[in-house]
Amino acid sequence: MTKVFLVRHGRTIWNKEQIFRGTKDVPLDEVGKLEAQLVGERLKEEEIVAIYSSPLSRAKETAEAIARFHKLEVQVLVGLNDLHFGQWEGMHHKEVKERYPDLYRRWQQEPHRVIFPGGEGLDQVRSRAMQAIEGIITRHPQGVVVLVTHRVVLKVLICALLGLDNSHFWNIGQDTAAINCFLYRNRRWTVSLLNDVCHLKDLGEEKGKIDF
Repeated sequence: MTKVFLVRHGRTIWNKEQIFRGTKDVPLDEVGKLEAQLVGERLKEEEIVAIYSSPLSRAKETAEAIARFHKLEVQVLVGLNDLHFGQWEGMHHKEVKERYPDLYRRWQQEPHRVIFPGGEGLDQVRSRAMQAIEGIITRHPQGVVVLVTHRVVLKVLICALLGLDNSHFWNIGQDTAAINCFLYRNRRWTVSLLNDVCHLKDLGEEKGKIDF
């Protein structure tokens, strides 16, 4: 059996301000750094054998906060990179709504049918993320592993592991620094934890409460 923790990175200023991040390398803000530390403390008793991260610094910083408790090096996987939002990256969601009303409406109603101008769609993200996790399972047929990645990647991965298609994207919540846990046994995925943020309770009102 392989135990896989899927972790969302800590908060950035663009999360707080509701700006589309995607492949832009936005670092953790002060709250995000605290969130990352709390994730590390939450997982410090787990016998983790490997930690993987998206190439972006907000994910790597969060992964490193976990790794320091286990004397492990964070391994970067390009397949865990965030969705490329194309022309939307760096734009506030209100500006996007005004400039791309039809596409924004489709993103809210039919996210699985959207391919972002100059970017990619959920199917592409799902394909590369699943390829990454399948490779990890091959390398680690037993033990505990951690993947640190992004909201969109986690949503499509969770859909895939639960046997849902990408039309269920908005049914999955993922707060910053959330922890999910899946068990892989007998070629089957079982969820044991989903969008858990109880380790952030001491942050109170500083904890992000929106799925952005």
